[in-house]
Amino acid sequence: MAEEEKESGRSFRVEDRRRFASILEESQPGDESSDEPSDRAEAPRSPSEEEQRASSSSRAEARQAVPPPRPEISFSSFILGLSTQALMYMGEIPPVPGQPGQTDLSAAQQMIDVLAMLKQKTAGNLDAGEEAMLGNALFDLRMRYIELARKTREGAKE
Repeated sequence: MAEEEKESGRSFRVEDRRRFASILEESQPGDESSDEPSDRAEAPRSPSEEEQRASSSSRAEARQAVPPPRPEISFSSFILGLSTQALMYMGEIPPVPGQPGQTDLSAAQQMIDVLAMLKQKTAGNLDAGEEAMLGNALFDLRMRYIELARKTREGAKE
């Protein structure tokens, strides 16, 4: 089939129409220095206004389609996430901004227990900053929990 096209003098051109194709073409200009002579007699054409708009909109779509990079997971960010969940269960941080937080003391106690277990299981394996952060988070959460449990008990008695 390729031999028939060479004999008849016809050629064809494949054009990539995927979204990222225009970005690649702009960032890496085509390398026309091949070993075979070019049979094309086409003059370079300037892109029409419509093609330019389509190209810029496809680049914008490509940028929007890529999710932002996620922050690196570290022990400190893990502890911060568990602490935040405990505060949510205590009603101090609303799960949805603008709505009041709801308290779930048993779930808050469970998150505090998870942090205490992590402290026990990682003893001797943390650097000074991680150990201090975990200790401070546990102390703060326990004090808040005691205060909230006391208020809840007093409110139930009245």
